[in-house]
Amino acid sequence: MQFRQQALARLQSPEELDLPVRLARPRGALVLAVTLVALAAACGWAVTGSVTGTVTAPAVLTHAQGSYVLQSPVAGQVTAVLAEEGERLPANAPVLKVRTARGEAVVRTVAAGRITALAAALGQIVSTGSDVAAVEKVSRATDPLYATVYVPERSGASVPVGAAVDLTVSSVPAERYGVLRGRVRSVDRTAQSAQRIGAFLGDARLGAQFAGRGRPVAVLVRLDASAATKSGYRWSSADGPPFRLDSMTLADASIRLAARHPVDWLLP
Repeated sequence: MQFRQQALARLQSPEELDLPVRLARPRGALVLAVTLVALAAACGWAVTGSVTGTVTAPAVLTHAQGSYVLQSPVAGQVTAVLAEEGERLPANAPVLKVRTARGEAVVRTVAAGRITALAAALGQIVSTGSDVAAVEKVSRATDPLYATVYVPERSGASVPVGAAVDLTVSSVPAERYGVLRGRVRSVDRTAQSAQRIGAFLGDARLGAQFAGRGRPVAVLVRLDASAATKSGYRWSSADGPPFRLDSMTLADASIRLAARHPVDWLLP
């Protein structure tokens, strides 16, 4: 009680009325200033900042027009195989000769392209409408490769055109040569069935594989070109692999997204 009376008497003394009132000590003022600056920065980031995410999905290197499955228009026995896998052929080029009940018939390409697979062999019996070859629609060796990424339908809406894409190519050791770079060119917002995917790739097994967990959407990725690499495309490493890439090569894609968000908090 004695100390309280002394403190009150001292505060009421007219000799101390001209002294400034101390709201905080210097150390406390510094802490307060730092807290206010951090709070202002957090509010600014909440308004203008962005959160980067990724979408991962399987992919395959193709040419933009895809492939088609060549079917035999007749039934009979294959007497000659006139094309080889990897060979580029013009439209209406002969691929097989088939002996039928009415004589010998020739199975020809529907459109110009490269034979990626031959399903018929010499002496084999084929029926009308059976698959005999897969043909990729490419007419020149210089036609660029693309990557077709099959993204789950629930994630397709979040993929913007122009998004950066990293591709881990199955035939290229990533730990040595890195990943292939590209950007999203277009997004097909329609979910695709296994049959549609198989028709585009010319391979029903790949169609079933990519649609195994539901109907995905197709994202077309343009690969970044580079004259400094053997493959002709840009990699995360300086040189990339010392060989060219083949179409129908499988890959794993990681699409980088940047999604803005509104202010929904001020303090934790």
